[in-house]
Amino acid sequence: MSRNTPFSCAFVRRPKFSGMSISALVEPLRIANYCAGEELYQWHYLSVAGGNIPSCSGMCIATESLNSTRDDHDAVIVCGGWNAARYDNPELLKWLRLMARKGVTLGAAETGAYVLARAGLLSGHQATIHWHCHQALEESYPDIHLREQLYTDEAKRMTCAGGTSGLDMMLHHIEQRHSKTLAQEVADQLLHTSRRSGDRPQLHAPERRQAAIPVMLQNAIRIMEENIEEPIKIPQLTDRVGISQRRLERLFNKYFNCSAVAFYRIVRLQQARMLLTQTDMSVLDICIACGFTSSSYFSKSYTQQFGMRPRDHRTDWPDTEASPTWPGISTATSHATRKYVEDYLPPVTGA
Repeated sequence: MSRNTPFSCAFVRRPKFSGMSISALVEPLRIANYCAGEELYQWHYLSVAGGNIPSCSGMCIATESLNSTRDDHDAVIVCGGWNAARYDNPELLKWLRLMARKGVTLGAAETGAYVLARAGLLSGHQATIHWHCHQALEESYPDIHLREQLYTDEAKRMTCAGGTSGLDMMLHHIEQRHSKTLAQEVADQLLHTSRRSGDRPQLHAPERRQAAIPVMLQNAIRIMEENIEEPIKIPQLTDRVGISQRRLERLFNKYFNCSAVAFYRIVRLQQARMLLTQTDMSVLDICIACGFTSSSYFSKSYTQQFGMRPRDHRTDWPDTEASPTWPGISTATSHATRKYVEDYLPPVTGA
């Protein structure tokens, strides 16, 4: 295609998409046209049936149906949405395969990688996905070269982790297609002055994310996160960290309002929730994968933590709920876990 011909990008929308993600993808293209003084890019919003598609915050975007618009797109990017791991629309998958056969560049933002994976269009390719879905996608599609980074761009495939990573991916595309100067002008207009390379990790290193937490407590948490399937005993944990159990317990109570045991339990239950909602693994397999030796205790603990039995919690955002919830570690330990500590664990005493 001539560089003088506008680059056509189609964004496929699913219900409950992220407004942040779509803005990060489209706005760099709009501003590139503005800075260049000519139409470098065109974009279209598509969905399977067309019509208004609601975002997760209630904003709606008008879309055209897959078959009612032009099919000579240069790139098609599937924008994720809640419950994308279980999305299986034959019409969309067939259309995406058709686009692939035509040589169209296929992309995905946030959880949209699940849709391309289900269509078999990421096999053998590099890809990324939002960090909280990384392990689940890897578990379900081991033939994808999954990277924990901001975005990937290779061999007619481009994926980004969502959020602001879409800015970096599209700025990279503008630079590759046009010039570094134009990409920087667009970045300046967006006040995105520190452009990031695709291989940048999505999250800060634990020590930077938890700068206010003592190093020894950071180390304890890291060891917990690395030992989900086969949890280690707290005395073993304290030996590896190099402090007494009494001191470790005081630190967990000070910074998280719970004991070390309760915190470890929350970490494992969060992992279980991710696997339940993002994979087709059985409840029993997830119970084992998250270090619970008793399925009844796992079910009781999970229900107490999330207010729902594991077998009933197979979607991120049930249709019966007005909005989704995902209590983070700090929220969970400050509220739900505190009750667990009061009911089941003796208080930590002593100096």
